[in-house]
Amino acid sequence: MNRQLPDLSSLRPPGGKRSSKRDRILEVFVRQEGHLSADELVDRVRIEHPGIGRATVYRTLQRLVGTGVARKVDFGDGRARYEPSYRHPRHFHLVCTRCHRSSEFLSSDVESLIEEIASARNFAAAQSLVQIHGICEECRTGRKTPPVDGSTTDLVFARDALRMAIATERSGLEFYTRAAGMTKDRRGRTVFQRLAEEEREHLGTLERRYAELLAKDPQLESRPTFLFFKGPASRLFAAGAEELRKGGVDDRRALLIGIRCERGSHEFFKRYGERFEDSEGKQVFLEFAEEERAHRNLLIEEYRSLRARQRGRVAATRATASGSSTSSSKRISSRSSSRPSSPRSSR
Repeated sequence: MNRQLPDLSSLRPPGGKRSSKRDRILEVFVRQEGHLSADELVDRVRIEHPGIGRATVYRTLQRLVGTGVARKVDFGDGRARYEPSYRHPRHFHLVCTRCHRSSEFLSSDVESLIEEIASARNFAAAQSLVQIHGICEECRTGRKTPPVDGSTTDLVFARDALRMAIATERSGLEFYTRAAGMTKDRRGRTVFQRLAEEEREHLGTLERRYAELLAKDPQLESRPTFLFFKGPASRLFAAGAEELRKGGVDDRRALLIGIRCERGSHEFFKRYGERFEDSEGKQVFLEFAEEERAHRNLLIEEYRSLRARQRGRVAATRATASGSSTSSSKRISSRSSSRPSSPRSSR
């Protein structure tokens, strides 16, 4: 996979001059996939640039780690490895102690816990490494599992992000379709129908993107999950649809449920999207967050409008009732004044 090169000036020490050798090493390094040892990188650099020495490669690797362009990992076999981190999703590793292969995953919930602990201890964390050591499925059972590593990580990340957005879109479509069917207010019903149609269109777009992504890797559908979350946003709309199914929900309540779902979905995709490093998966999350924000704002606007209309109708009803009462009182008073008085009986 071709990666866009980072700004090479970030690799130079303050006041230092540009190093053509360092730039060449960097160009070779960021084209690599997976995890390389320093010696493996030396061999690959020398294929393209025979004049670059081993010591120069070693020093450049350390500088790449220091500037955040590379990550240094140790899988317990006594040999440090390096992987490009620029435009490559931040991740953790499952490491097999038998075959020493690794598989990547990401859990923003784990990241949040690490940050919470560091903050509680007033600790300025520079880097966090999470590795789970054990025996992989292939070594235990002989069943081959497509790995999530190197070049496949970006694709699997995007696949998982699209799967999550598609699941949320389907739940949202069900919610708005049901809400439109039960809403009595004509304008509110139109808003729900509009949102249902937008969900349907967005779902079609996401499914097409998903099909295009699968075409890039025949094994992509069967690769293990990369992204892990405790509470995906799709559950918000599923819970909202369940509230509607139970009945007893008026128009205002239906709008409030929709606002709650869209707000939670927007916050979910925005919060996690901003944490991710530049990648297609990050783009999917942030695009979806923006769509959810627009839907939330539309529902809030309609909720306020519905309340205003309802207050107006109540005021009009009261005015009509007051007018009717006044007219009725006048008629009664008029009849009373026109009625002849009874003659007094004489004693």
